[in-house]
Amino acid sequence: MQSPTTDPIIVLDDVCVAYGGSTTLALDHASLSINRGDFVAITGPNGGGKTTTLRVILRLLNPTSGSIQFYRNGQQVQHIEMGYLPQKNMIDSRFPVTVAEVVAMGLPAIMKPLHRITQQERDCIDAMLETVGMADKRNCPIGSLSGGQLQRTLLGRAMISCPEVLVLDEPLSYIDKTFEHRLYDIIEEVARKSTIILVSHEMSVISGMANRHIIIDKTLHECHATHHYQQSECE
Repeated sequence: MQSPTTDPIIVLDDVCVAYGGSTTLALDHASLSINRGDFVAITGPNGGGKTTTLRVILRLLNPTSGSIQFYRNGQQVQHIEMGYLPQKNMIDSRFPVTVAEVVAMGLPAIMKPLHRITQQERDCIDAMLETVGMADKRNCPIGSLSGGQLQRTLLGRAMISCPEVLVLDEPLSYIDKTFEHRLYDIIEEVARKSTIILVSHEMSVISGMANRHIIIDKTLHECHATHHYQQSECE
């Protein structure tokens, strides 16, 4: 992992999120500053606001109150480059697209109208398919994939642009044990170049890789215990 800095890249300031006009808050006065080079591991109970927090960070969801700011070199900016691995249940596997095409979607230029793919981009796609172990499935439609294969394809899409921030929502879901060990190696390699925000219920290995641990249960609490498999250790 790269050495964390004191240079903020994402700042959540007193963020509240209420859905559908409800007075019940999905996220309640949450504040968090993430520095460039951080590896932030996030856990918490189901329904506690983990995915809501990620959606605010990704600007897929606007806070009801409070704010989120992005920074680069100490200056506030409108956006930063982020790669995102969503939970599998957020993907419509019936969409008629191949494995290689999904991975390619992580390259910003690919999504521009009338863009013609370059040899450099082809090489980049080929390399990423090898990295996530999906080269032999490159021409398969995603509807034919197992859950683990789809997860690996989406991971390739998230990583291919070498983003400033890599956001991983339950990356171990559906992954078989053989690839799980490879995934830890991949994440460790990415952490040398990118800031990582990772949500997972399975923290046994990830907790040792991360430099910060956040508990989300409507609000945010940073855990400073060496291990935090039980919330009582964070009291």
